[in-house]
Amino acid sequence: MTALGTDAPNVAGLVYIAAFGLDNGESLAALLSQGPTPPALAHLFTDKQGFMWQPQDDFVQHFAADVDPVRAKVMHSVQQPIAGSAFNDAMGVPAWKSLPSWYLVATQDQAIPPDAQLMFASRMGATTIEVPASHVPMVSHPDEAAQLIKAAAETRTAMPAGHAGR
Repeated sequence: MTALGTDAPNVAGLVYIAAFGLDNGESLAALLSQGPTPPALAHLFTDKQGFMWQPQDDFVQHFAADVDPVRAKVMHSVQQPIAGSAFNDAMGVPAWKSLPSWYLVATQDQAIPPDAQLMFASRMGATTIEVPASHVPMVSHPDEAAQLIKAAAETRTAMPAGHAGR
């Protein structure tokens, strides 16, 4: 959603849930190279088509660390891979530069460091909440995630016409 850019007339705001909030010219690879590899990403493997996958142990123990292990194993079995090339793609002008944003920081995230999430939220001027969760707070803390989405929606629908910008 960050890559929507500044011309997204049907989008009123953005809600980030433990997510990357790249800025213009940044890439996932560059950001991730600035520190130690997060435990959830330490053993990614690439298949013949160039898609990257997480081993089950890393998914259960790090990616979804606060989810019931049986449920986390089911989540792992249906995970969708990421194209390895996505790590090197540079972001254009991000949508959060022109749209109001909300951000749920997962303070126990082992995929995107919480300090990075706080930095993303801060520079986008996002309304921010912090939840003691792994990388999947929408699963382990669904009420908090839903409340943030609801608050964003209510804020956006309460704005008078002509005040949709930041």
